[in-house]
Amino acid sequence: MHKALADVNRLRIVRRLALAEATVTELVAQVGLSQPLVSWHIGRLRAAGLVTTRRTGRETFCRLLPEAFEAFADRQAEVLGLTSGPASPERAAS
Repeated sequence: MHKALADVNRLRIVRRLALAEATVTELVAQVGLSQPLVSWHIGRLRAAGLVTTRRTGRETFCRLLPEAFEAFADRQAEVLGLTSGPASPERAAS
């Protein structure tokens, strides 16, 4: 997840998709990158589980998966010991 969001262009795409679903063509116009480059970035976001796509005719529609961000935030809180769940072995030893 961190790696997927470590690129400014992917962050721009995510920011746009946070508003609403968009086609690759719309994303190209919004972020100012070429179609192959936007498609490549979308592929990276899909691999990270942040975005889903669907084809309708010649268009590819992209949608952000908010539940992926929620799961990521929950996992980060757990790793950092910010949850009230079961104590990790490291915390239990202290």
